[in-house]
Amino acid sequence: MELGIKEIMDIIPHRQPFLLIDRVTDMVPGQSIKGYKNLSYNEPFFAGHFPAEPVMPGVLQIEALAQLGAVCVLSLDENKGKTAYFAGIKEAKFKTKVVPGDRLDLECEIIKVKGPVGVGAVKASVDGKLACKAEISFMIG
Repeated sequence: MELGIKEIMDIIPHRQPFLLIDRVTDMVPGQSIKGYKNLSYNEPFFAGHFPAEPVMPGVLQIEALAQLGAVCVLSLDENKGKTAYFAGIKEAKFKTKVVPGDRLDLECEIIKVKGPVGVGAVKASVDGKLACKAEISFMIG
C-alpha cells in the first residue's frame, strides 16, 4: 500500500514544517511500513544546524521514524482518528550524516503492542547506508 502526502496528513496530525515524511512506499497496517523524506537545502533546521555544514539533527531522524510508525498503527480501523504519542527510545545509534539533497529512507516494524502501548524497531538509511536505528515506544490515545 502506498500513500502520498495528502493521505499521510489524513492519518497523522503533523504539518509543515514538522511533517517529516513525504511518501509511504509500502505498508502492512499495524505491522510494517516503509517511506522516505526528501531533504532540500530549504528545510528549516538546516539554517541553524549547522550553517556552514548543514546536517539533519539525529533527533529529527528519530522523529521522522516515529511519524512513520504512527502512520502504520493509526492506519488500523480501530485506531482511526486517534493520535500516537512518542513514549520512549532505546538503543539509538547514529551512523552517518544526513545532509541536504539526501533521500532519507525510513522503515518501521511494529514488534509489540499491548493495549494502547507499542514498540517499533526503526531504521533510516541514505543510498543503502544505515544512518540511524533505534527501538521506539508509543502510546495511542
